[in-house]
Amino acid sequence: MDPVDYDADYVKQISKYGFTVKLDHKYPEKRSPGMNVRWKQLWEFVPCVFRYIWYCIKIWRQGRQPIMDFINQLNDRQIYGAPIGGIGTGTIGRGFNGEFCRYSLIPGIYNYDTILTNQFIVTIRDTDGNTIYHQVLSTNDNRHSKKLSSWKWGFDGDNGNYTALYPRSWTEYDIKEPAVKLICRQISPIIPNNYKDSSLPCAVFVWEVENLSEMNLNISITFTFQSGMNNAETLDDKWTELFEYQNNILGVMIHQEFNGMPCTYAISSRACANVDISRTLVFDPNGDGLDLWDSLERTGKLSTATERISPATKHHVAAGLCALMHVPSKESHEVAFSLVWDMPKINFYNKTREYLRYYTKYFYNDEESVAPEISHYALNNFPKWELDIYKWQQPVLSDVELPDWYKSALFNELYYVADGGTVWLRTDETDVFSDNDPRKIYGRFGYLEGHEYRMYNTYDVHFYAAFALAQLWPNLQSSIQYEICDTIEMEDSTRRWTMYDGTMHLRKIKGFVPHDVGDPYEEPFMKINAYPVHDICAWKDLNLKYVLTCYRDYSITGNLDCLRDFWPYIKKVMDNSLLWDTDNDGIIENSGFPDQTYDAWVMEGASSYCGSLWLASLRCAVEVGKLVGDNEQSNKYMKILERGKVSFQNKLWNGKYYNFDSSLSECCKSIMSDQLCGQWFLQTCGFNHEVFPEDRVKSALMTIFENNVMKYKDGYQGAVNGFLPSGSIDIRSLQSEEMWTGVSYGLAAFMIHEGMIEQGFRIAEGVYRTVWEKIGMGFQTPEALYENYYYRSTGYMRPLSIWAIHRAWNMRNRSDTGKETDNVTIKDNTA
Repeated sequence: MDPVDYDADYVKQISKYGFTVKLDHKYPEKRSPGMNVRWKQLWEFVPCVFRYIWYCIKIWRQGRQPIMDFINQLNDRQIYGAPIGGIGTGTIGRGFNGEFCRYSLIPGIYNYDTILTNQFIVTIRDTDGNTIYHQVLSTNDNRHSKKLSSWKWGFDGDNGNYTALYPRSWTEYDIKEPAVKLICRQISPIIPNNYKDSSLPCAVFVWEVENLSEMNLNISITFTFQSGMNNAETLDDKWTELFEYQNNILGVMIHQEFNGMPCTYAISSRACANVDISRTLVFDPNGDGLDLWDSLERTGKLSTATERISPATKHHVAAGLCALMHVPSKESHEVAFSLVWDMPKINFYNKTREYLRYYTKYFYNDEESVAPEISHYALNNFPKWELDIYKWQQPVLSDVELPDWYKSALFNELYYVADGGTVWLRTDETDVFSDNDPRKIYGRFGYLEGHEYRMYNTYDVHFYAAFALAQLWPNLQSSIQYEICDTIEMEDSTRRWTMYDGTMHLRKIKGFVPHDVGDPYEEPFMKINAYPVHDICAWKDLNLKYVLTCYRDYSITGNLDCLRDFWPYIKKVMDNSLLWDTDNDGIIENSGFPDQTYDAWVMEGASSYCGSLWLASLRCAVEVGKLVGDNEQSNKYMKILERGKVSFQNKLWNGKYYNFDSSLSECCKSIMSDQLCGQWFLQTCGFNHEVFPEDRVKSALMTIFENNVMKYKDGYQGAVNGFLPSGSIDIRSLQSEEMWTGVSYGLAAFMIHEGMIEQGFRIAEGVYRTVWEKIGMGFQTPEALYENYYYRSTGYMRPLSIWAIHRAWNMRNRSDTGKETDNVTIKDNTA
């Protein structure tokens, strides 16, 4: 690739790829949250519903929140754009017309208020001092509110455009009279393999101001921000403070606490030639805003505060920062603002331990906020961030074989790495780790299963999602794997009822991979397995997914030291899993309850899903044994594998695809879209077809494509989980009739590995276009969609599996024979 100029215009210019809408965009379809429980399913769920209600009552009495709140489900607001902030810092969501509208600063907890005060304002004055344009840069209609009623709201959304290619976005404002064009570039420091900058709690907004008129103009951009992260007043004191850092970074800090954890907001800009910075230390965000508005309208500046620190108050406070520029006719000027939230010390609900966020490794002062220092760093380094982001994304964006929608999907789905309730924690001298353990350097990392499913590092789901971390921040993925090693050895003798069947089980048994590493309303990393629905220690897929993930990561990084560290745990979970092979035929059996990631879909006997994962994990264990020099154990697993390969074919192959399971139930013939998940992982690890015969794999995939894809929403909504050979969607389970976004992305990757490139992209395109273009759930991609009307679990981890497509695409020209596939043109299947 040719060298890229640090200041090149093409690094800054609006991307031709990405999520693009008008500021007044309305989506063509609206869906509601919920599960489509049918009458024939209702009876079996009635006891579970009563147990769930009793569980919620107990949790509420403790002052906590249920980890899955089906009573107060989130409604899609169809407003979201790219969120801001680094990884593990807490994030602030933004709408595509500029709202600051989703806050996740308290670890694992979300607030969805849109804060009216947090805005940008433009003021345009001629050289005679006349104000000719004065407008809040928001389409929000605030006519019926007393708050900030003096401000002019309601920018015409038809005169603006929004483009997001995470972690950047561009918002264009076309001001007709006078002829001025504004472009705001939003930049978050999300940069692969850059662990310092990617951890920072900040974003930069760069405003390009272009004067297209015949007049010389004085143009002000004002940034206002208030305390808190919701509209309700809080009991904590709040106060504001001006700051100046190294003579040219001027800003205002807002000090406050969230649940006893100090947090400082800082807005700032750089004073330089042709940029005059003025600041308002404090104003009332619940008032009419007249003083601030009038000062801007009269002078193009904010009235300068004289006091250093504003008095502490329990009411919300707000501050403002204004950059005034002289912009001659037909010229342009650029000014940057930073937003920082310094919240260095955090704890979870039980407050067993206080943690430092990972960014404090680079910016921390126990006596005062380092928000000014981070502001200075951000304003100095954002050009390099943009350059690094450009260089990272450009190989994908310039690949003419890849469709445009995919270029948007790949990067925009990555939002969840930062906006998944993510925590990235420093370790200290109390943490004892081995020499190879990446947590010594890179800390502990956790992200939620979903915005509504509040469990950290849910491992059956992370199995799909981890392709993003493994390829972009492999040390964070390795940190999770070492954390799982520790949890395998943990046990928790607490006995609890399961919601599914009301039986009593231990919370965690030693020797098994956990479902999750905890709930932020308890004490994650210490109190694991928060999931209360089933007996997790009897789930059949968790152990196997650990083995497969260990080898998949090795196939990406080549780190043999990690495999050596993992080998004792791999042997332990494999040997424990072998106990599920009740007839000693080399295939484990499911237990007749939802004992895997499809936790409302019963498998009994041998199943294609768990059976394929089991055989794949055996194949990987054989290879790991050879790599670490344990040939005896490797040979043991090979013998089991040889038996299991025969049994899998005999029990499940029906001539066209693999049956759902080997039971005699009416759903055993269901065509499961995820039936060969194990073969997908073998392909992504560099294996070929030594476990599953190639002709049968291709036949099964074609059957899935013809039925689960093309007969489901005419091929325009991914792949439904279950389809009956009779020609209809399998509606005998809640989840068989769902389309899981992350599973469909994974299936698409699998097909690309198998040479079915056009079919693979057709599946993924259906997911993207439905979620992002039809139903308006971008930057909150749900776990599941029903055929019509409903979705389930907004903001979910599993869709990060789209990065499995990236790996499949990069591997597509490599094979054991050294041959390369022909170039393929992917059709655009816009409905």
